[in-house]
Amino acid sequence: MSEKTNLENAVQAYDAMHKELHDNLELAELDEEDENLQNEVLQALQSLEERAETQKLEALLSGEADHNDAYLEIHAGSGGTEAQDWAEMLLRMYSRWAERRHFKIEYQEETEGDVAGIKSVTIKIMGYNAYGWLKSENGVHRLVRISPFDSAARRHTSFASVGVYPVLDDSIHIEINESDCRIDTYRASGAGGQHINKTDSAVRITHIPTGIVVQSQSQRSQFQNRETAWKMLEAKLYERELQKKADAAEKERESKGENGWGYQIRSYVLQPYRLIKDLRTGAETADDKSVLDGDIDLFLSAYLAYQGAQRAEK
Repeated sequence: MSEKTNLENAVQAYDAMHKELHDNLELAELDEEDENLQNEVLQALQSLEERAETQKLEALLSGEADHNDAYLEIHAGSGGTEAQDWAEMLLRMYSRWAERRHFKIEYQEETEGDVAGIKSVTIKIMGYNAYGWLKSENGVHRLVRISPFDSAARRHTSFASVGVYPVLDDSIHIEINESDCRIDTYRASGAGGQHINKTDSAVRITHIPTGIVVQSQSQRSQFQNRETAWKMLEAKLYERELQKKADAAEKERESKGENGWGYQIRSYVLQPYRLIKDLRTGAETADDKSVLDGDIDLFLSAYLAYQGAQRAEK
């Protein structure tokens, strides 16, 4: 039923744009000498073009799990308080982005920083195409700014890693041998207890063959956290297989003369100038405030178009 609703919405959006185009063209022909009318029609057509471009990008989200919800995790890099503050800034950025799209957010685990910020956090973002839009955010994000924690007001460079993997539904099943896993329970911790339940019910599962670790501490019972952690592990193992295929495709492209981009995907420079630039697509903007407030569609759209162009070349 969910898939049916989403398909109906896509068809209705197309029909509405088609009708709007037809109506505006007819309106333009009514009086070609009326400058105000022609300007009104032009603005309407420009708005329609933007909506059509968005729908075009949505159509590129055709992967097996693109329509699914997403887990998003952030880990502060080395650098102590500065890096932990940067991790919290990224959490705010993605949370605001989700709010703009009316997606729901559910905290899975959060480890607060020693002085400020967070060491790590995992959230579940629930909304149609959440994984498809966010999957391009996998990688290292670099921040350059005057540190608010440095009394000498020196410029610092901080790093944080972002991981995105899909919430799996019944159509995708991953086999996991429980004997390959170690399960630990511990007392949950988080920023002031705002998002998590501080009891001994938190669960950590380590998949020994791959070294993948997942943890859940947001649920009230150990049983619920264990169930959530298993789902997260399945999702991570699935994402790992997708990444293997992507890496293989990337190596094939590199063998044809293209350069690999490594793991650092985006640079956020706030000092001595303002510039946020994606190192894969070249998309950039000087409006750092809007981006850090969740307006990241420029980068997400550019990556989808970049992927679409790569598929067209094959």
